[in-house]
Amino acid sequence: MADDKIVISRAQQEKPHFLSDSGVKGGYHEPADSQQEVGNLLPMRARRALRLVAVAAVAALLAAACSTTKQSNTPSGGGGAKKIALLLPETKTTRYEAQDRPLFEAKVKALCPDCQILYQNANQDSAKQQNQADAVLTNGAKVMVLDPVDSASAASIAAKAKAKGVPVISYDRLILNADIAYYISFDNVQVGKLQAQSLVDKLKKDGKTGSIVMINGSPTDNNAKLFKQGAHSVLDSSGFKIARQYDTPDWSPDKAQTEMEQAITALGKTGFVGVYAANDGTGGGAIAAMKGQGITPIPPVTGQDAELAAVQRILSGEQYMTVYKAIKPEAEDTAQLAVDLVNGNTADANSLANKTQNNGQKDVPSVILTPIAVTKDTAKDTVGKMISDGFLKAADICTGAAAAGCQAAGISS
Repeated sequence: MADDKIVISRAQQEKPHFLSDSGVKGGYHEPADSQQEVGNLLPMRARRALRLVAVAAVAALLAAACSTTKQSNTPSGGGGAKKIALLLPETKTTRYEAQDRPLFEAKVKALCPDCQILYQNANQDSAKQQNQADAVLTNGAKVMVLDPVDSASAASIAAKAKAKGVPVISYDRLILNADIAYYISFDNVQVGKLQAQSLVDKLKKDGKTGSIVMINGSPTDNNAKLFKQGAHSVLDSSGFKIARQYDTPDWSPDKAQTEMEQAITALGKTGFVGVYAANDGTGGGAIAAMKGQGITPIPPVTGQDAELAAVQRILSGEQYMTVYKAIKPEAEDTAQLAVDLVNGNTADANSLANKTQNNGQKDVPSVILTPIAVTKDTAKDTVGKMISDGFLKAADICTGAAAAGCQAAGISS
C-alpha cells in the first residue's frame, strides 16, 4: 500500500490534526489565545461530532486509495473472459457492415451467450488494422477472426497472435506466409472463371469481336489476385483482346470510374465490346464512366458480391452479371469455428474445416464455399435464392427501374 501511504501523508499535511476534548490538537500545542477561541466557539458535543466527521473523511480517503490501486493493477483482458476479435478490412464494399458483421455476431451470440465480440473495421488502412490487432490482443482476445487489408503484411499480425497463444482464422481473404489456424472463403479462382466465362459467352452469343477492358481489384488483396488468375485462364484464350487492364487500389468505385474514363479516352467510345470488372463496386464505377460519356447501350459488364444496387442494375439491363457468394454460411461457419476454438473444441473445428489451402507456409485447414453466377436470364432461380437465403429482400430489389425486370423474371415483392 505504498501509494496509500503517500495519499495519507498528503492528507495529514493539508488537514488540521484532530482536536482532543481539552481543545488541544494532538501532536503539537496551539497558542493559548487560539485554544481559548476554539474552546469558546465549540462546545464539547460539537467538538466530538467534528472529530467523528474527520475520522470518517480519512477512512473514505483510505478506501478510495485502495480501490484505485486495485483497479490499476487488474489486467484489462480479464483472464477467463471468452473474447473473440472480429477485424474486417473496409466499408466501401457494402457486404461487410450489412452482412458479414451482423451475421457473425448473431451466430456467436446464439452459440455462446457469454462470449464477448471485439469488433474493428480498418477502412482499408493496413497500418490501422495492425494497431487494431494490437489493441484486441491487449484487451484479452482468445480467438482472432481477421479479414486482412493486406494479405502479405497481415502475417505480422498472425505472428503476434501466435506468440500470445491466440489462434487466427483467416476470413474471406487468405493471410499469406503465416501460421494461421483456419481459412474460410469461396473458391476465388472459380469466381474469376465464372465472371470471365459469363462475359465471353454473352459477347459470342451477341456476335461481338474485338477488345475488352479489364478492371481488377486491389493489388494488396490476395483474393483479387485469385479472381484475376481465374479470369485470365478464360480470357487469354477467348479470342478477345484485353486492350486496357487496371488494378484498382482499395477496390474503390471512384478509382474504377477514373480507370474506365482513361480507357474510353484511349480506345474511343466504340473501341471495346465488354468490361470485366472484378466486383460490383468497380463494375458500378465503370458503368458510371460509360454513362457519363454517353455510351449507349452499355456493353456487358461483370461484377461480384450481389450487392443490392448491382442486382437492380442487372434486372434493369445496365449490368450483365454478378457472382452471388452466400455470406450467411461463410459468416456463420466462421462463428462456429471461433466458438469451438474459444471453448477448446478443436476436434469439432477440424471436422468443419475439411479442406486445405496453401498460404506459402503451410496447408491451412479450410472451409471452401461455392460461388454462383447471376444474370438476368437466371434471375428467377439465382435472385430467388438470395431472397430465400435472407440475403436480400424482394421489396428492396423490385423498386424503380428494377421493378419491370422483377416482374419479367417472376420475382414478386
